[in-house]
Amino acid sequence: MNEQNLTWHQGRITKDARTQLNGHRGLCIWLTGLSGAGKSTLANRLEEELYRRGIHTYLLDGDNVRHGLCADLGFSEEDRKENIRRVAHVAGLFVDSGVVVLSALISPFESDREHARAQFEDGEFVEVYVDCPVDVCAARDPKGLYDKAKRGIISNFTGISAPYEPPAFADVTVNTALQSVDECVAKVMKSILPKLGVNDEQAILEECEA
Repeated sequence: MNEQNLTWHQGRITKDARTQLNGHRGLCIWLTGLSGAGKSTLANRLEEELYRRGIHTYLLDGDNVRHGLCADLGFSEEDRKENIRRVAHVAGLFVDSGVVVLSALISPFESDREHARAQFEDGEFVEVYVDCPVDVCAARDPKGLYDKAKRGIISNFTGISAPYEPPAFADVTVNTALQSVDECVAKVMKSILPKLGVNDEQAILEECEA
């Protein structure tokens, strides 16, 4: 359908009103990195920490969205771009509703991640680079995907037969080969809490640093 025939219907409940109701602002935490780097593990731990503190959250995992929202997409460069576009749009809806959404996807291309960032207002998007050497990721290989990629069973596999462009200016960088999950969680929490505007921000920051 031609976009000229579509109208955006603005609801009566504003983003500020939702923020007041929730007790915190909405935010997109975008975790990027190689398969096996620990994105999903970190995202789940972050969600647990936020939920424990009364923060409304939702996790968009790269594998999960391909079961429904992006089930029709493969792993070509164009399909990967469309995958990121869809997830960024959905994440934007969550943030508009006042929710903290954690998006854990490989998202290998810098241009696609910048397109995702552009969907949000200033301060609503935090790019977390989950750094880990490809040889460490391959040694972990929790899903057996690196082995299949090396044997040619899987094509266009990021880090083996397809490129990954590390973020040039990530908001937060953690290295899961050198840092524990707890250390990574604390580092990300320290970065995002000031953006949420929670009432007990200082107490939570002190807890994260303990």
